[in-house]
Amino acid sequence: MAEQPKTAWWQPALTIFYEVTGWIVVPIVFSLFVGRALDRKFDTEPWWFLGLTALAFVITTVGIVRVASKYLKQIEEEGKKKRANQTTDERNNQHN
Repeated sequence: MAEQPKTAWWQPALTIFYEVTGWIVVPIVFSLFVGRALDRKFDTEPWWFLGLTALAFVITTVGIVRVASKYLKQIEEEGKKKRANQTTDERNNQHN
């Protein structure tokens, strides 16, 4: 049987980078285009733009916190598994 290739060391970091960048770029770009269009349509410049930008900031903050929390939990679980494996290895070495 062929072994499944391991992921490169940099792939998880790149995944996190793309997720965080998406949470920054998408809401801001949306607020830029939609806010300016609404301001032109209703002649309310700059209020729609500023309001949607503030909303985009809140959405971005919540999204980044969620991504960070997800990865922190994942790192904690991996740490617990490593500690459990080390403890098991130490017990096995003591009995030998």
